[in-house]
Amino acid sequence: MDGAKSLLQDLDDAIARGTDESRARALWHATDLLITGRYSDDEISTFGEVIGKLADEIEVAARAQLSELMAACDHAPLSVIHQLAFDDEIEVAGPVLRESTRLDEQTLVENAKTKGQSHLLAISQRKSIGEAVTDVLVKRGNKEVVTSVVKNEGARFSGSGLLHMVRRAEGDSILAEQLGLRKDVPRHVFQQLIAKASEDVRRRLESERPEMVTQISSSVTDVTGDLQSKFGPSSRTYFVAKRVVTTQHRQGNLNQDSISNYARQHRFDEVQIGLSLLSALPVDVIERALMDRNREMLLVLCKALGFSWDTTMSLLFLGAKDHLITARELKDNERDFDRLKVETSRSILKFYQSRKNSAAADQPAGRQAEMQMH
Repeated sequence: MDGAKSLLQDLDDAIARGTDESRARALWHATDLLITGRYSDDEISTFGEVIGKLADEIEVAARAQLSELMAACDHAPLSVIHQLAFDDEIEVAGPVLRESTRLDEQTLVENAKTKGQSHLLAISQRKSIGEAVTDVLVKRGNKEVVTSVVKNEGARFSGSGLLHMVRRAEGDSILAEQLGLRKDVPRHVFQQLIAKASEDVRRRLESERPEMVTQISSSVTDVTGDLQSKFGPSSRTYFVAKRVVTTQHRQGNLNQDSISNYARQHRFDEVQIGLSLLSALPVDVIERALMDRNREMLLVLCKALGFSWDTTMSLLFLGAKDHLITARELKDNERDFDRLKVETSRSILKFYQSRKNSAAADQPAGRQAEMQMH
């Protein structure tokens, strides 16, 4: 490429003469040619050599101007983009970190792991951010960075990233509310957020995300729902089971092993009564957790009670239709179970208990008496 060779010669001459004017003239000439032309990868690489060397010789203001131009160029030399992105001056690094499509995920992760908070903030403002990058931002970023990335609709979060955000949102009402407003937050994460949120944040989220809160409330407080097990509390076997399991609990012998044994024997009454006693949740809530096709509540319950995966699996099979679960479903459930943390699951359990107690307090006296009889 004759033009590029000529530019390299001009570079040597400009540096040799040692004037800012000559360097700037060569830089902007090369930049203009690059932006306005169409070149092969090799030719673009040659431009990168020219521009990169000149960028080392110019002041911060000129590098910042170069960064603005390179950020908007979809065929900017990768070497130049990398050089600008890792510049210590945020005025230089900012434009390419925020806007350049030439930065791949690996480079962004490296930058987020090694540079300062101003660089992380610029990355958090990109139009699109992958999970590997947000994982670093939510762990290394300060409050401003984390708030920025959670408000970014183009950011995608991994399961562990979301759970880390829930932990960071404790005591931070702004972050908690912004996280709760995201449409891509799954229900089990929203449950954990609600369980840890302040009363003010909880009220605002209940107002702004009623569809999510309704899902939670319906599984926790809807005493008069349509779901009824064929092993319902009206049967004689239920009262026999209740007497046996309650005695077992009173004597301190009701534990994970006994629940697991009941489940493997398909003794549904004993399982739901036992789980109710261990979790301090009403039997109808336990029944819903066992039989609901969405297994999130059951997984949270088992994790909160400190159950092993083997015991949890036996409960999943007990509540499944015809006691059958596909290998794929089982694998997905095990993955979700492993991701749950005991502490956060117990917070959700407390939330269930508080919602249920609140619902019971609102019931007429006659209805409460009816529930207590069962």
